[in-house]
Amino acid sequence: MSEKPSYEQARDQLVEVVRTLEQGGIGLAESLALWEKGEELANICQAALDDAKQRLDKAMEQD
Repeated sequence: MSEKPSYEQARDQLVEVVRTLEQGGIGLAESLALWEKGEELANICQAALDDAKQRLDKAMEQD
């Protein structure tokens, strides 16, 4: 991925990766590549959620 996807894009791509892996019928090399892509997408999603939580916590502290 040359450009980091948004949370929503990463989530949608992750859903597709999981769906493909669950369906099976693909080779080991492709499965591993998809798994690695899924890990990367999950990390992007988690980072976005962590950032959102920090922003929310900070906003609540100010109130």
